[in-house]
Amino acid sequence: MMMVRSMTGYGKHSAHVEDAQIDIEVRSVNHRFLDISTKLPRNLLFIEEKLKRRIKEKLARGRVDIFVTVEGKGLFEKKVDIDYGLLDQYVEKWKEVKDRYQLTGDVSIDMVSKLEDIFTVREVESNTDVLQLALVEAMDIAIEHLLAMRVEEGLRLHDDFEKRLDTITAVLEKLEDKRPRIVEEYREKIRERIEEYAGETLDPDESRVLQEVGLLAEKGDVTEELTRLKAHVHQFRTTLERHEAIGRRLDFVVQEMHREVNTIGSKSNDTEVSEWVVALKSEIEKLKEQVQNIE
Repeated sequence: MMMVRSMTGYGKHSAHVEDAQIDIEVRSVNHRFLDISTKLPRNLLFIEEKLKRRIKEKLARGRVDIFVTVEGKGLFEKKVDIDYGLLDQYVEKWKEVKDRYQLTGDVSIDMVSKLEDIFTVREVESNTDVLQLALVEAMDIAIEHLLAMRVEEGLRLHDDFEKRLDTITAVLEKLEDKRPRIVEEYREKIRERIEEYAGETLDPDESRVLQEVGLLAEKGDVTEELTRLKAHVHQFRTTLERHEAIGRRLDFVVQEMHREVNTIGSKSNDTEVSEWVVALKSEIEKLKEQVQNIE
């Protein structure tokens, strides 16, 4: 079962193969997608894709860096290779120079040892199967440590989300209680503007004017916005319980919450309502910041 998981984590494990020690570190931070980077010794590049596959099996999002270091001897054997083709050319040229200039002397081992590119030293795996098994096992354990940290951080974020959602819900209840007053204030504001432009007090019996005022006042009603905001809060809570990567879904919900709050703010000039809108925006912005680190 997948819990709320952060994209920030770290895991490390060591493996011993013969006389060598292999250390694997896995670090992850937030990222829109799953982006994996590796840093391995050249002689271990053959296992790079297998290590990446282990990450893909466990993680859905995040920037992941894998570091593999090797200490000690015994893991690889050193072998010397001789480029006989190149050496043959050297010997042939020596003979040409000797014949052309009537020189004396023979080609010595000392002369050969000073030639560049004749001898190369390379490392070969002494036991590839054992090495791969040890690397993969160490990788799996390092990933488990990373996941544990991501889950721990995710639980902390979950608690923070719940507290902020509770704060948002409490403010929405205040707005709901004051909703009739918001509509009435909007209606009075319209009447005042009409009287201002008309240059005289309106006759309260002018039904047509009152009807227009009523229609305009409905545009200042925040009932729909409050209803949608409550629905978004509920959706946020239920999404937290989903057994999958939820970061992108939560990001979308937060954007919708922000849009509704902006609309409420544009419909009211009430000082108290304005303060509540500012409080809502602050909490939603903090939700948005935290959501960026959710897998």
